Amino acid sequence: QVQLVESGGGLVQAGGSLRLSCVASGRTFVGYVMGWFRQAPGKEREFVAAINWNGGNTYYADSVKGRFTSSRDNAKNTVYLQMNSLKPEDTAVYYCAARIDRVNSRPHEYDYWGQGTQVTVSS
Repeated sequence: QVQLVESGGGLVQAGGSLRLSCVASGRTFVGYVMGWFRQAPGKEREFVAAINWNGGNTYYADSVKGRFTSSRDNAKNTVYLQMNSLKPEDTAVYYCAARIDRVNSRPHEYDYWGQGTQVTVSS
């Protein structure tokens, strides 16, 4: 079992930045692919980014490519999502998730989820 706790959300103006953190506990963090997803009111949960076990490979949704960066510190059992040039359409609850095996963009392929952190971008 893996427990995930996100933090770092908040209210920011368009063009601003936030850094989300997700701390894992319970099992060996290093073996897990970590994903970031978001869900806006009335919309389905969507893929944002994913990072492989050693941080050597990252993947992004087209909507955030060039603005968001995912990284991880396995010594701290933590994965990060640096979000720059934020837009009002980035407003959502952001979730981190974990899975074994390869990177995947489909939410149902992830086994463990955090509780989410709200990101609100004002225009």
